[in-house]
Amino acid sequence: MPSIISQIRKELKQNADEKMRQSGERFFKEPVKMYGMKTALGLQIGKKYWPEIQDKDKREIFALCEELWQSGYMEESFIACNWSYYLNKQYEKKDWVVFEKWIKNYVSNWASCDTLCNHTIGSFVAMYPEFLKNLKQWAKSKNRWVKRASAVTLIIPGRHGKFLKDIFEIADILLLDADDLVQKGYGWMLKAASESHQKEVFAYVMKNKTRMPRTALRYAIEKMPKALKVKAMAK
Repeated sequence: MPSIISQIRKELKQNADEKMRQSGERFFKEPVKMYGMKTALGLQIGKKYWPEIQDKDKREIFALCEELWQSGYMEESFIACNWSYYLNKQYEKKDWVVFEKWIKNYVSNWASCDTLCNHTIGSFVAMYPEFLKNLKQWAKSKNRWVKRASAVTLIIPGRHGKFLKDIFEIADILLLDADDLVQKGYGWMLKAASESHQKEVFAYVMKNKTRMPRTALRYAIEKMPKALKVKAMAK
């Protein structure tokens, strides 16, 4: 019987759409590898096979996720992200090594980065906040995806009002980064934090607005009232 990964790949190929693949590749500034389909369809295919593996040992499931990551296909990375997130009740501290390896070795576009970080790694850090210090190390990386990951991991915790001090520390490290995808990442993190801490995030933006790249600034204030936006954007 073909392996579950082979079955998934066969189904992804059967559902691939050449026009969507070309359109998707044009959408990303960096080179991406994709079958070409709506994200929901790819995730649906992955979800269909989950019952076949959900009772396996977590290490076995992580190994299957790694096999998906290794292909370089965006749709396969999304399935790997979902499967690893389904295990969130079973996360242990030692799993950090696995997640860090995926970020450093396999992530090659913002969509895979954000999908992995928003859910899997974000849930892990919410469970084990001592790893916030590791995110601050990521923020100093030379790898653009690792730097972006340091910020977008805190989107959902930030939205829930958590880790404000650490969010500001990561924003400080990334503040002057020249990469627009890193700027968008930490701007988005600040925007998420502003949902629970508008006053503090606004104060942070005002303190740094003369140095903060406009891309990051616009993201950070996106959910604020118009009067605050005008004040933040004023020269």
